Amino acid sequence: MSAFKDMVAADIHGVFLNVDEFGERRTVKYNGETYEDIPVVLNGIKESDRKQLVFDHTMGLYLVTDIMHVALSDLGGHMPEKGHILSISDPEVPTFFQDYYVASCLNTVGMLRIELEVTSE
Repeated sequence: MSAFKDMVAADIHGVFLNVDEFGERRTVKYNGETYEDIPVVLNGIKESDRKQLVFDHTMGLYLVTDIMHVALSDLGGHMPEKGHILSISDPEVPTFFQDYYVASCLNTVGMLRIELEVTSE
């Protein structure tokens, strides 16, 4: 591996997913496996930014999109597939899990960028 790729791999946990910097520990469930207490960066949108689904004809439903960054190694080397469900623990109530649909997943040098969707009230 090149020196640059080695530095990027070290920075995944050392900087970007560092829980003292950007990351936070969450438990993630995917495809029947549980990955406990792994560092993730989860960027969500504010409630006021949510868009109502126009095709639903049901008042009060919104499509919420979140982006999760996680190391491929922390998910056991598995890349979540589009349309599958991924559950993430709540930082305030670790026993509560929010279920998301995987909209897309991109692997860049061992770091996954997972776009997640959920329909919410």
